[in-house]
Amino acid sequence: MSAAHDHSHDHSDGHSHHHSDEHVHEHSHDHSHGHSHSHGFGHHHHDHAPKLDHLNTAFIVGIILNSVFVILEVVFGLISHSLSLLTDAGHNLSDVAGLALALLAFKLTKVGSNCQYTYGYKRSTIIVSFFNALVLFVAVGFIGYEAVTRFIHQEQVEGGTMAWVAFAGIGINAFTAYLFVKDKDKDLNVKSAYLHMAVDAVVSFGVVISGVVIYFTKLYWIDSVVSLIVAIVILRGTWSLLIESLRLEMDGVPKEMNLQKVKQELLKGKGVVDVHHIHVWALSTTENALTAHLVIDPASAADFDSIKQDLRHRLEHLSISHSTFEPEFSYEKCAHVDC
Repeated sequence: MSAAHDHSHDHSDGHSHHHSDEHVHEHSHDHSHGHSHSHGFGHHHHDHAPKLDHLNTAFIVGIILNSVFVILEVVFGLISHSLSLLTDAGHNLSDVAGLALALLAFKLTKVGSNCQYTYGYKRSTIIVSFFNALVLFVAVGFIGYEAVTRFIHQEQVEGGTMAWVAFAGIGINAFTAYLFVKDKDKDLNVKSAYLHMAVDAVVSFGVVISGVVIYFTKLYWIDSVVSLIVAIVILRGTWSLLIESLRLEMDGVPKEMNLQKVKQELLKGKGVVDVHHIHVWALSTTENALTAHLVIDPASAADFDSIKQDLRHRLEHLSISHSTFEPEFSYEKCAHVDC
């Protein structure tokens, strides 16, 4: 995670606790930072993480429709000798795998935590989004290689068959993209699914144009050109997904998170004099966590539980669902050199 510490955090009741099997917090987290954290007791938890349970059906429908379409593209691609159809089939197959992995990741987020995986399996959503991006880059390389090879050694292509199959693809991909459009900004894997399907719809439209041109002109090299255009479109759409998922994989601050705004919100807490040693990272593609040192006015020490409850509520509105604070008093000097 973000940083390694070797100290325990104090609670406002005047004595320290360490996370253990004997002591159960109502709002407990076993963070993998090498230290124990303080947590408030009895606070009312508002879960502001996006609820995406309804997307299970969307993923299943998308997987079924695109699997059927992949089979059609392979069959008719071989019959018509169309590289555009075959390369698009390969791309759609990677999309099917991506949808299946994303669905699996969503299922894993529902599995509870245990002694080995104290956050459960939420991080699988980040791993899947990163893996999907890598698979698409491999697909782009394959498409580019085949397109150049086919351009040098041109083959006769049945443009009419290409156009009809690709036309069906526009409908299937557009409908699948529509299933994810409302939630595309709430989760990286949903965004990935939406982008893949939307790009596929555009690609299918390009293949339709290619098929019509080949049907009337017999310019078979158009097939290779369209395949290269497909590769470029996929590459552009995949780059941002790769960078964003890599950022989360490296425990970077999520793209949409403004660390300065987070600090300003913490400083609004009653009796909070200063905030430092802030770490924000993603637990999954929908949940974020924070740890921070709070410098508290000694006069407000007795109210630290209520201060924590207030700050947690504020942070939940900033898409931070798990927060842990270490209290310090204004007359103390923090022992950490990076504070």
